[in-house]
Amino acid sequence: MEQKLHTPEGVRDIYNSECKKKLAVQDKLHQLLHLYGYQDIQTPTFEYFDVFRKEIGTIDSRELYKFFDRDGNTLALRPDVTPSIARAAATLFDTEKVPVRLCYVGNTFINHSSYQGRLKENTQLGAEMIGEDSIESDAEMIAMVVDGMKKIGLTEFQVSIGHVGFLKSLMAETCLSDERKEEVYTLIANRNFFGVDEILAQEHISEHIRESFQSLPELMGGIEVLRRAAEIATAGTAKKAIARLLKIYKILALYGVEDYVTFDMSMCGNYGYYTGIIFRAYTYGTGDAVVRGGRYDQLVEKFGKQTPSIGFAIIIDELMSALSRQKIAVDTEKVNLIVYTETTLKLAVSLAREFRARGKCMELLKREEIESKEMYVEYGIQMQAVSLLYLNEDRTITMVNLRTGREKRVRISNMKGQNQQQE
Repeated sequence: MEQKLHTPEGVRDIYNSECKKKLAVQDKLHQLLHLYGYQDIQTPTFEYFDVFRKEIGTIDSRELYKFFDRDGNTLALRPDVTPSIARAAATLFDTEKVPVRLCYVGNTFINHSSYQGRLKENTQLGAEMIGEDSIESDAEMIAMVVDGMKKIGLTEFQVSIGHVGFLKSLMAETCLSDERKEEVYTLIANRNFFGVDEILAQEHISEHIRESFQSLPELMGGIEVLRRAAEIATAGTAKKAIARLLKIYKILALYGVEDYVTFDMSMCGNYGYYTGIIFRAYTYGTGDAVVRGGRYDQLVEKFGKQTPSIGFAIIIDELMSALSRQKIAVDTEKVNLIVYTETTLKLAVSLAREFRARGKCMELLKREEIESKEMYVEYGIQMQAVSLLYLNEDRTITMVNLRTGREKRVRISNMKGQNQQQE
């Protein structure tokens, strides 16, 4: 007997109602980005390895899926869409004088060590604004994230905002080696502040600087966090970061989204290409952020064009997990069933055509004489259909509302010309 093939570790099949819900969520979010004026772009699933090289600031090259083309060039599946868009923006929009607003949907691939069920292939939906460095553009991005989360039904979520300039300013005062700084950044990202203090003590860093790092766990919360951060900040870079965040907050209040915003001055970002504001959205039912974003003013420059940029990515798979665990219903296209026999085929096709012309989703199912109506009712409920038209041999139709269980039997002649649809 031939052995069945399964998917590799870290990837999976998505089908039926789960797939339908995922696509419905994507469509809603996509429509929202269009309402903000963002236009679609599609970049290749794989690129030359150089697009994601270490200097770009994406992920460790060991976590890339790498392969070769027939000419021996090293290629890589994209682990992140932003570098691809930065590459495209450096050439396709070279003469643009106004900000370019782009949005996308695509899968990303990271060959990390699997743990806690993490997927190696994820669907991301995101937005990028190329050519604008302003507090208004920063606020627009965060407002879009909040509006997007609300649009798909989330009510309990927070967008946590930081600024890489604040932490970089503190780090510069330590005068640590690049290697040691990397260790400290990793410890901070993992919320291991005891480990941070241990390294600073080993390196004989002054008590004043150590106290600043010890305060980082307390710099999380509402607008008052920025006031406390201002007391710690001594360098101009850190002060500018705080001032910018205050201005952004005032604009977010104009959008009416300030209640969904918190600040985290210890945030350092997942990718090395971030240069300014960074943010993540969190909600219940998932172990990771459902949105990641930030400003990357020097990334496009690495592909030949000097221009500021900001963007975010919604991790759709994490979002779907949160919606499921929070039991938030996702509206999908309503499916209706028509069950027919050999002798009622003509009527079944006629009804299906009529309903489809009105935009109704109709699924035709042929039954055998021995199969009962109850079997199809059970199937319809399982498939989350809303109604069933059961064509009987005596030229009647049993109409079943699959949501309420109510039935109504009508003559075929009474169906003609009527817009009968059970919702």
